[in-house]
Amino acid sequence: MLKTLIAVADHETFSAAADAVFVTHAAVSQQMRTLEAQWQVEIFDRSTRTPEFTPIGRALLARAREVVRAYDNIVPSVLGDDGLKGEFTLGAVPTSLTAIVPFSTALLKANCPELHVRLFPGLTTHLVHQLERGALDAAITSRPGIMPLGLLWQPLAREEMILIASRKVKSDDPVQVLQSNPFIRFSRDAVVGTLVEKWLEDNDITVRDTMELASLEAIYGMVLADLGVSIIPEPCMKVANQPPLRRIRLAEDGGPVRELGLTYRKDSTKMRVIEEVTAAIERALQIGTFSPEAIAQAV
Repeated sequence: MLKTLIAVADHETFSAAADAVFVTHAAVSQQMRTLEAQWQVEIFDRSTRTPEFTPIGRALLARAREVVRAYDNIVPSVLGDDGLKGEFTLGAVPTSLTAIVPFSTALLKANCPELHVRLFPGLTTHLVHQLERGALDAAITSRPGIMPLGLLWQPLAREEMILIASRKVKSDDPVQVLQSNPFIRFSRDAVVGTLVEKWLEDNDITVRDTMELASLEAIYGMVLADLGVSIIPEPCMKVANQPPLRRIRLAEDGGPVRELGLTYRKDSTKMRVIEEVTAAIERALQIGTFSPEAIAQAV
């Protein structure tokens, strides 16, 4: 019943929870009423169309997650299992998908062949929310503006924000380039987008927005086609055959910096895997270049 309770929280409706735990809608409803009767509390506010957790219901949900995680870890802890097998759910911001994630995952798989990594792309805010809900084991994110209680963020890399433009743009003055060309904005729903917005405001620079995108590859394509200029984080890992674009520093002493790190729960039962994930990412960053040759040599 505790797993059903967690499924209701994760999937937001009784019907969706029923599908997730392979029971009927009526069975989910009956299990929840049984829990309320046993605990003699109201877990849900049923005055709304979709049942919502009461304050005590949310507190019980948090404890239920802890109990289920502890239960799932009973056998491995007794048998001395090192935990480096089974499934590990990893979230990742889109900008990490072109190099850091594939390279570090290849290194991880080479070291832990019985571990299956499931990847879930998303923006930092969404990934942090998924971690809070227990839907992810860890996530590669930008440094969250506010770190929720119960989560930890471990820094891994720093990326300077730079201006990119097509080869047709000749000026080296970032302000002139920004003011004389259409601007392709990094999504303001992303931490990177908020860094860009703050830098523009702090420097009193007005741009002519032409589009707003969350994909680094899409931004590269638009800039390569000379449809505008953009500000992006300079990738901490180089990729072979990078797009032939001009890269202009925002200031002589550098622009704002995006920090990348690994976010996970303090009470995670998969700390052994998290340590291996961290080590794989750090090794990939140390190598610094993502290419078939680099992977072949590393693994």
